Amino acid sequence: MAKDRPSVLQPLQHGTFRNIWVANLVSSFGALIQGVGAAWMMTALTNSVDLVALVQASTSLPIMLFSLLGGAIADNFPRRRVMLVAQVFMLAVSALLTLSALLGLITPWLLLTFTFLIGCGTALNNPSWQASVGDLVPRSSVGSAVALNSIGFNLSRSLGPAVGGIIVAVAGAAAAFAVNLVSYLGLLFVLLRWKPAPAPAGLPREAVGAAMFAGVRYMALSPQLGKVLVRSFIFGLTASSVLALLPVVASQIPGGGPLVYGLLLGAFGLGAVGGALISARLAEQFSSEAIVRLAFIGFAICAAVTGLSPSPWLTGVALMLGGACWVLALTLFNVTVQLSTPRWVVGRSLSLYQTATFAGLAAGSWLWGVAGEEFGVSNALVASAIALVVGAGVGLLLSIPPRVMLDLDPANRWQEPQIALPIEPRSGPIVISIEYKIRPQDVREFLRVMADRKRVRMRDGAREWVLRRDLSETDVWIESYKSPTWTEYARHNQRLTHADEVIGEKLRNLHQGPERPVVRRMIERPPNWFAAIAANRTIDPP
Repeated sequence: MAKDRPSVLQPLQHGTFRNIWVANLVSSFGALIQGVGAAWMMTALTNSVDLVALVQASTSLPIMLFSLLGGAIADNFPRRRVMLVAQVFMLAVSALLTLSALLGLITPWLLLTFTFLIGCGTALNNPSWQASVGDLVPRSSVGSAVALNSIGFNLSRSLGPAVGGIIVAVAGAAAAFAVNLVSYLGLLFVLLRWKPAPAPAGLPREAVGAAMFAGVRYMALSPQLGKVLVRSFIFGLTASSVLALLPVVASQIPGGGPLVYGLLLGAFGLGAVGGALISARLAEQFSSEAIVRLAFIGFAICAAVTGLSPSPWLTGVALMLGGACWVLALTLFNVTVQLSTPRWVVGRSLSLYQTATFAGLAAGSWLWGVAGEEFGVSNALVASAIALVVGAGVGLLLSIPPRVMLDLDPANRWQEPQIALPIEPRSGPIVISIEYKIRPQDVREFLRVMADRKRVRMRDGAREWVLRRDLSETDVWIESYKSPTWTEYARHNQRLTHADEVIGEKLRNLHQGPERPVVRRMIERPPNWFAAIAANRTIDPP
């Protein structure tokens, strides 16, 4: 009901979130000023349309390449520390960029290198910040917090590009780079003052490579989230044309220049703020898929008008529509991932969403840049509008899942069992078998629930999952799977959420008999282990 809808501003009641949000607002302001400086400097350094488009691609590409690594780091290291490292790195790169510009050393490829490195810092920072949102506000406020982040970024987008255009026009691109350099200081100050509660002692930290694989596995075995990734990639691929080609559009408008470019970007940002403000109301009245299709169609109109209009005023109105559609789509994708993912893997899930989106943005920026070079900017933008309409139609096959508030907190029901054989955390493989007795009339339902059980088991780290039926006692079914070590077996069980527990409850209800299903935990030994015993050789402990 509308009266129960939390205000978009409600997350600002939480002090740490508010402080970081304000500091991020200032940092985003600086980043957009830097972006205007970089894009306009490239137009001064070269007449190549595709090199101008590569300015955006050079920022998007590292986020595509390294976000999963950033997500694995966010889920396994203190997120405040990760964000501090990322901010210091970007501060250092920005200082080198500013110095190079002041000394007149910038070339097109050096400029792309600096923007690429800043994008690397963003790839490290963003998963930790986005994953921290769920730690800083209640779960019921996550949607509002994500929308508020979009509002903050797009508030800076509304003013930042226009201010950036003025700075570039008056003092040059180096001054824009210097403003961005200073903008990091506030966020560094806030992060240094933030004292998050220490993480509870638990299992050993996952290796980064294994953590990355676990994130990919989780997403691959979550079909509803897979749809979000595909749609976000398509949106990034098709919608990237407008921002990639906008510097050229601004330069071709009669009387155009860096100030016009900044004002057009400001119009886009102003529309995005409006889109963020109405996102909660739209979410009440329309399904997620309807909002995404609306965003695709609205952005198609924006791209077509931007490509065909000679008027900066009409182009500005179209960009306001495009900004609203941009933030509606990306906010909805982000919230869907956040609310569909448990905390243990949220950083990696968000990083994979970012990877998909920015892969689309990077590929699209290059694609539409080449198309603009070969066929003209207007034709490229009209072609992207057609592609956006097709992207809306993809929803007929891959619709965004409906909004459902799942209880993804850890179930915390598992306790380490008593075992007679002494083993070490690294001992394994561990083989688990669970025996059920199922009546013939319940077999069909049992198999249906078991299909969900298999997906959850494999998603959370189980290996070689199988289901067997006894040939003599046909009511006996045995589920079995492996974990590589005892530690991984414990990790697998601790990942179980309250939502996953529903499956276990259904299976226990289908099981017949006075006792619960019989669980056996065994350690697997390779043939050479037995050969070592036979030869009376010393072997490692269990």
